[in-house]
Amino acid sequence: MNSAPMEFSMQLRATICFLAVSVFLLSFPGMSMAHSGDGYGGGFVAGFTHPVLGWDHVAAMVAVGLWGAFLGAPAIWTLPIVFPLVMALGAVAGIVGIPVPGVETGIALSAVVLGLMIVFALKPAVWISAVIVGVFAIFHGYAHGTELPATVNAFAYAVGFVIATGLLHLCGIAFGMLVKWPVGRVAVRGAGGLISLAGLAFLTGVA
Repeated sequence: MNSAPMEFSMQLRATICFLAVSVFLLSFPGMSMAHSGDGYGGGFVAGFTHPVLGWDHVAAMVAVGLWGAFLGAPAIWTLPIVFPLVMALGAVAGIVGIPVPGVETGIALSAVVLGLMIVFALKPAVWISAVIVGVFAIFHGYAHGTELPATVNAFAYAVGFVIATGLLHLCGIAFGMLVKWPVGRVAVRGAGGLISLAGLAFLTGVA
């Protein structure tokens, strides 16, 4: 039995899911201000909403999943594991007040660089890809840590933003699996281009 139609159907559903999440998030423009932990009760909720409602975070985290899918195994799972682990360390640095320069610039550059990696279909060794992703994860984690609301539990907050990050990676992976087809490969590289442009907008202050 030919499994190609079934596989394509699964990828189509994954893509629809990815688009549905994007549309849902876009329907709340008033909440999409990056790096604001105010107004959300509970540590887990505050942590979960922090990356989801910051479009610079969303762009980079989806890009990690996209790039991992583009690289294939084992990067498809290695990168989405490395990012939240290193991000958690960055959050600890932010919470305890260890100075890290250029955090906002690093966050914006993460979307630019990762997007360009996808656009140009660059495939470095897995360890190099992991280092690139890990370096940028420090900036994202640091931003989460420094903006921990004083009224919430730090551990629950960390669990929330790690889970949200993982879900964003999965969205990127789901869409990135379309690289198995020529048209899908074009779509994934196009998505990388959009992410890179979004990062450039963050970097220049346009967004």
